[in-house]
Amino acid sequence: MENVNQLLGIEDSQLTPFLKKLTIYTSGGPFLDGYILTIIGMALLQLEPELHLDAFWTGMIGAAALIGLLVGGAIFGYVTDLIGRQVMYQIDLVAIIILSVAEMFISTPLELVIVRFLIGIAVGADYPIATALLTEFSPRKYRGAMMGLLASAWYAGAVVAGIAGYLLLDMGPDAWRWMLGSSAIPSIILVAGRWGTPESPRWLVSKGRTEEALSVIQQVYGTHASLADLDEPTTEKTRFSKLLEPDYFRKILFVGLFWTFQVAPCFAIYTFAPQILEAFHLGSGNDWIIGYAIINIFFLTGTIASMSLVNHFGRRPLIIWSFIFMTLSMLVLGVVSGASAWLIFLGFAVYAFFSGPPSALDWIYPNELFPTNVRASAVGVVTAISRIGAAIGTFALPYSLQTIGIGNTMLVSTLLTFLGLIVCIAWAPETKGLTLKETSILTLNKK
Repeated sequence: MENVNQLLGIEDSQLTPFLKKLTIYTSGGPFLDGYILTIIGMALLQLEPELHLDAFWTGMIGAAALIGLLVGGAIFGYVTDLIGRQVMYQIDLVAIIILSVAEMFISTPLELVIVRFLIGIAVGADYPIATALLTEFSPRKYRGAMMGLLASAWYAGAVVAGIAGYLLLDMGPDAWRWMLGSSAIPSIILVAGRWGTPESPRWLVSKGRTEEALSVIQQVYGTHASLADLDEPTTEKTRFSKLLEPDYFRKILFVGLFWTFQVAPCFAIYTFAPQILEAFHLGSGNDWIIGYAIINIFFLTGTIASMSLVNHFGRRPLIIWSFIFMTLSMLVLGVVSGASAWLIFLGFAVYAFFSGPPSALDWIYPNELFPTNVRASAVGVVTAISRIGAAIGTFALPYSLQTIGIGNTMLVSTLLTFLGLIVCIAWAPETKGLTLKETSILTLNKK
């Protein structure tokens, strides 16, 4: 394997056991995000009467983690570019463990909002840390699939949360405490699995630490690997202001906007799935959980399919067609909100499946379009931008359901996904088959 990898070069190396392990454990952040944002929707079934929540506090609790994600991504992406990926790779998970346990002991809505906000910061910090680390180790042939697995992990976390919530509902009036505290369990597993992960050699080279970088790439790719295989400029200073340069700023806008228009309705649906399905008359009591679980499977199936489709069709056509089908399905849900359960379920299923490819490209595009010295910073910024929209949508959804009804709420979601389609048609570049150096110098007017 070592000789094969040397002949191919690092960008064309095989998918080694180390790279497989790295892919699995870097997926932990999105898994926890999906789990944490989904479990709160189920816990709210008990929390609303327990804490006497009105629409304001329900919206605040739903949006708190998203606002935390905004802060965590924006701040710790830059910190990760400054001090390294490996240092931060464990710290954020330890914080999630502590805060998950703390959630079990809250007694007021404000306390829950604060703890959820802090958990969001920790999860948001993991996105630029883990995705930059994975990108900088991944060969170009497998990069799309490896990054696509991160998107799949988000929905896998949501599915697991649905199962956990269903099982915990029978634990009595305090079941919500166990639901919220349960996110500590996967966090502990991830801390153990991430232990011993080396620093990114690309980041080490960008900081002039070439001997350490050489040691890492020879450990991962073979003793004959050299720094020349990285094709990485040395001693590149990290400057946050670089993201304001015209070409980089346009890339920030592109990723930030299409991500926002994708996740704003998606996260709102996830957080308040029980209320939405009830508004569509798709379940009573705990029956809605079955329909919710099936819809989750469509979300997960779409992201898994994107792992191969992103290289087969290319990034640009895949994201454009996905937004077309997402827009049409939301339109159907808005126009026929009083139709049969099967038609409504079909609309959700189509929307869920075609949300998969954009979810994968949320991670692929920002990590490919920016160089090593500002990669994590860029990922952090676009994560923050997307979470502004997601937080607003999640906070507003309870009010929307009360004031304009489920049909008009779905039509608002239609408008958001349509705007995402326009952004992708205007700016989405094609990065399939290119090296990280080639993708980082692309301009958005090159298809």
